[in-house]
Amino acid sequence: MTMNRRSFLKRTSQVTVATGLMSPLCTACWGSQSDTVVPIVDTHQHLWDLSKFKLTWLSPPLDRSFTTKDYIEATQGLNVVKAVYMEVAVPAEQRLQEAQYVIELCKQPDGVTHAAVIAGSPAEDGFAQYITRFKGSPYIKGVRGSFSSAKEMNDKQVIRNLHLLSDLGMRFDLNVSPQSLAEAAQLVDQCPDTRFVLDHCGNADPVAFFPPGRGVPRPAQHSSEQWKQDIAKLAAKGNIICKISGIVSRVPGTPLTAEDLAPIINHCLDAFGPDRVVFAGDWPVCLRGMSLRDWISLLKSVVADQPERDQRKLFHDNAVRFYELS
Repeated sequence: MTMNRRSFLKRTSQVTVATGLMSPLCTACWGSQSDTVVPIVDTHQHLWDLSKFKLTWLSPPLDRSFTTKDYIEATQGLNVVKAVYMEVAVPAEQRLQEAQYVIELCKQPDGVTHAAVIAGSPAEDGFAQYITRFKGSPYIKGVRGSFSSAKEMNDKQVIRNLHLLSDLGMRFDLNVSPQSLAEAAQLVDQCPDTRFVLDHCGNADPVAFFPPGRGVPRPAQHSSEQWKQDIAKLAAKGNIICKISGIVSRVPGTPLTAEDLAPIINHCLDAFGPDRVVFAGDWPVCLRGMSLRDWISLLKSVVADQPERDQRKLFHDNAVRFYELS
């Protein structure tokens, strides 16, 4: 029998609200039955070695090195077959070193990391020279950079450098606040030949979508309706996809349930459609909210009523196609 989303979420909330997260026992039982059905490509894998890189943004539980060995342990039994490395905000002077570091990781014949999105700022004068050195690399698939203001997203040099990424066959990850989504849509519109990725469901705040009666740890950081409208504006652009990720770490200290996160996930799935969404783990940053295993379990429970072909697109096929993974 097929359930509609409302019925499914009612059932999910009955299972999860009492504990906040699936218990280790439930996760293990559920995973042993289902995790091997669909192979997973993780499109947002962070790794860092603090003996090599200086990271100034770390706080517990992230204030240590996280290596490939740690990632393999975290994904054991989850059928994660490939991962795409995501830059980790190293200082600007270490960006080239980071790129070279991850290229070596991608070259490992038995490694899980197959490609990378590196750091770079399209607003900087030296961006073109920096990124062009990676032209033709089978491993460097794109760039992620931040913008200091909405005005910067409309800067002529930024637009020119984003067009350059298209010429190089690369993508650009947009990691913007919910308040900047409308400006991001205008940016994407000005670069129709460049492929964009919206990180972390547009950084939606789960608190804005808590169901009635759910205790809130703080005020919501944005309007749920405005976020929905702006996501729809971005999704209307055909040259952008959405990473289903990040939202589990937005409310540290508050256990999140499928009922809490389903409104965000389902709106992104509906707005972008089954061919323009990809799963992303955001490990180990996800540990601020839950383990990678629990995040995958939660997401699978939310999309359980979706057609199997669409679940496969979300967790595997779209990423292979979009990042041209062999």
